[in-house]
Amino acid sequence: MSSIDTVICTHGFWSHGVGMYLIKRRLEREYGMRALLFSYQSVRATLDENATALANFIHEQDLVGVHIIGHSLGGVVALRMLANDSNAVPGRVVCLGSPLCGSRAANILSQQGWAEAIMGRSLTEGVIDEAANDWASHVCEHREIGIIAGTVPLGFGQLVANFDEPNDGTIAVSETRLEGATDHLVMDVSHKGMLVSNDVTDQAVAFLRRGVFLRDSL
Repeated sequence: MSSIDTVICTHGFWSHGVGMYLIKRRLEREYGMRALLFSYQSVRATLDENATALANFIHEQDLVGVHIIGHSLGGVVALRMLANDSNAVPGRVVCLGSPLCGSRAANILSQQGWAEAIMGRSLTEGVIDEAANDWASHVCEHREIGIIAGTVPLGFGQLVANFDEPNDGTIAVSETRLEGATDHLVMDVSHKGMLVSNDVTDQAVAFLRRGVFLRDSL
């Protein structure tokens, strides 16, 4: 599996593929990997529609194997694709700050009438109504999943949720857990900071190539 050299970068909520550009650039320049940016409708489309769009995107590349790095909701979309398609091409997945056990901040926002229009269907279905840990654990039985969580509390979610536990400003570390996941790493980085951190990308590559994160200082 380590011979796979193509990585799909999947953005998070209220974002676009270009938000993963710095990760894409480091994958290409520092590691010689082929990196592709996948964009999806995080607000308008359902979770299953976005999962299908990702599956179709991969199919269009005519790949026999592909890794995925998903930031926040992007990790949830990747897991949904694998949960829906047991015949997906081989490859590892790294979730960056993904709310796999739900999101306190998202739950609080969903209770505000003014926020309904901006919450979107994918976030509601894959995080609020039923978290990935409830429907994606079986994916871990045949797929290696690595998770990176952050502990720098800078982000809008910190104001909404008023966390009393380690968090990245949007998602609590405890909310990034997935039963059966291969590896879980906590880093000193914020939710958005994951997108610009060389160390985060280096750790993601370590997992994609070896199936485990680096435990020594980079």
